[in-house]
Amino acid sequence: MEIDRSAELGDAPTRERVVRSILENGPSTAADLGERLTLTPAAVRRHLDHLIAEGAVEIRQPRASLVRGRGRPAKLFALTETGRDHFEQQYDDLAVQALRFLAETGGEEAVRAFAERRVAFIESEFAAIVEADPDLSPAQALAQVFTSEGYAASVRELPLVNQQSVGEQLCQQHCPVSHVAHEFPQLCEAETEAISRVLGSHVQRLATIAHGDGVCTTCIPHASQTQSGRVSR
Repeated sequence: MEIDRSAELGDAPTRERVVRSILENGPSTAADLGERLTLTPAAVRRHLDHLIAEGAVEIRQPRASLVRGRGRPAKLFALTETGRDHFEQQYDDLAVQALRFLAETGGEEAVRAFAERRVAFIESEFAAIVEADPDLSPAQALAQVFTSEGYAASVRELPLVNQQSVGEQLCQQHCPVSHVAHEFPQLCEAETEAISRVLGSHVQRLATIAHGDGVCTTCIPHASQTQSGRVSR
């Protein structure tokens, strides 16, 4: 996909920034985009209307749990699969065909073995990052690991429980294997299992881009919540 190739020269780079902002920050309101990109409300609406018309962006209603106060909740603007195609995908139809062949000839175990080998970077890079910067929380270290592999990862604090922080949320705004993982969820499962191994604790994945969510999210408990011997914050 080529975003806005027929637009005026001044518009195309700005629309690229709008798309990039949604990619890196997840589904966003027009107000959020205007603030992040220093654009007027009218400019944001114009760019979003164009991106919606060409199929790069779609409107989503916020989840009920995120709606606060009275009045109509602000609309969220999220990237579509077409919009994500604008960004480099590491896996394409050839990868899907290869995995289909692997499944047919080697079965489920062969696909899982491939998925586990692919995510080996999580354990090797996590250890190196923690050693280089031991002050990072496990979630922050994982965000660096995934970002280096093209996932545009960030960290958000989980809601307080009894006025105490219980952990963080690892957010992957982009998934370079989402097209393949849609058909082969073993790729997502292997990622989650690798995260659990490096933390020595069970983690819960709440959403995945491969299954239509705007962002992959994984709950990461603070080191103090896990057993002794884990990486401390």
